[in-house]
Amino acid sequence: MAFDVGYVRGLFPSLGDGWIHFDPQAGMPIPDSVSSAVSTGFRQFSAPPSPLYPTGRATADVTDRARRAIADLVGGDPAGVVLGNSRLSLISALTESLLSSRKAVGDIVVSRTDDEENIIPWLRLAKRSGWNTRWAEIDVETGELPSWQYEKLLTGPVSVVTVSMASTVTGVLTDLQPIAPGAAHARALFVVDATSAAPFHTLDIKELGADVVVVSAQRWGGPPVAAMVFADPDRINALESVSLDPQATGPARLEPERVSGALLAGTVASVDYLAGLDEDSGGERRHRLTTAISGQAEYLGRLMVYLRSTLENLSQVHVIGESANRVPLLSFTFSGVSSDKVVQRLADNGVRALAGVPSRALDVMGVNDFGGAVTIGLGPYSTPVEVDHLARTLASLG
Repeated sequence: MAFDVGYVRGLFPSLGDGWIHFDPQAGMPIPDSVSSAVSTGFRQFSAPPSPLYPTGRATADVTDRARRAIADLVGGDPAGVVLGNSRLSLISALTESLLSSRKAVGDIVVSRTDDEENIIPWLRLAKRSGWNTRWAEIDVETGELPSWQYEKLLTGPVSVVTVSMASTVTGVLTDLQPIAPGAAHARALFVVDATSAAPFHTLDIKELGADVVVVSAQRWGGPPVAAMVFADPDRINALESVSLDPQATGPARLEPERVSGALLAGTVASVDYLAGLDEDSGGERRHRLTTAISGQAEYLGRLMVYLRSTLENLSQVHVIGESANRVPLLSFTFSGVSSDKVVQRLADNGVRALAGVPSRALDVMGVNDFGGAVTIGLGPYSTPVEVDHLARTLASLG
C-alpha cells in the first residue's frame, strides 16, 4: 500500500498548532501514542527496577521492553542495548570505560560530519589517554565523506573509528561499507552514530559492520532517550563498569544513571509508532519496522527531490552539498540575508526551521562567512503544500 501521509498526520495532535515543522533535528513532534505512554508511565514506573515489589518489577519490565524495541529497530540483540538520557552521556560513559579498561591503545579517528555529541567525548578521551586524533575530512563541494581517505587514516595503531551514518545538517549519507573492514583490520572499535539516519533507513547493525550503533529516540518522535547498541553483547563484559550500582550486569554496566521508566515506556511506544506507519503491515515488529520505514523513505525521497528542486529554483538560495545521496535533511544559504533573519521570516510565516546548528562540516565549508546556514528537514507528516509555502516565504525575501 502507498504511504498515507493523511493517516500519519492524524497520529500527531501537535500538528494542529498551526506551524509547519521543518526542524526534526531539534526533535520530531511527538505522536499521541508516545505522549500518552509517557504520561501513564509517570504513574506506573515511579520506582527503580527491583524484583521485591510490584512497581519495581514493572520498571524492570519496561526497561527490558525498551531494550527489545531498540534491538528490533537496529537489528541487534537486546542484551547489547545500553540506554541513557542522551547520546552525549552514553558516548561519554563508553569513553570513560575504555580509558578505565585500558582499551584506548591507539589513535582515535573522528570525522567532520559528526555532531558535537559524537566528537567532544572522543577528543577528551584522546587528551586523557595521550593518543592523537585523526580527522576524516569532507568534500566541500558534495558534502560527502570520501571513504578512500580511511586507508591512510587507519594505518598504524588505532583504537576507535567513529563516524555518522548521515549528517545532521546536510543530510548527506556516508558509505560505511568501505570503512568497516578497515576498522576491523585495525582492530579498532567501530562506532556509528545513526541518529540522523534511523528514522529514514532500515538499520541492520551487522550489515553496517559496526561494533556499536548509537541512536536517539527524539529524532523519530520519541522522548529524550538514547541508546548505544553493541553488535556483540559480550564485548560489554570486557569493559570496565561505569554504573553506580556495583552489582550491575550486562548493558546496565555502561549506564551511569537510570533512565526514567516513563521515558522508557515512551521509547517503546515510539518504536511501535514507527512500526505502525504502514497500517496494513503485519507480523513481528522487526518486519513491520522494515516495511514501514521503507514506505516512508520512498515517500520522503520523492518529497525531498521536490523540496530541493524548489529551493534551487530560487536564485538567492544555495543548497549546501551537491550529493543527492542523503536523508530528507538539508542546509542552505540565502544570498545577502543572514540565517537568523531567514529563520525569523520563516517563523513569522508559521514555518519552524533552524539557524546556527553547530557543525564542523559547515565551518570547513566556509558557510559562516556567508551569514550562516538555515537547516531544515522533513518528517513523515510533511507535504508538498508545506514545501510550497516555504518557497513562497523565501521568495518574498528576495
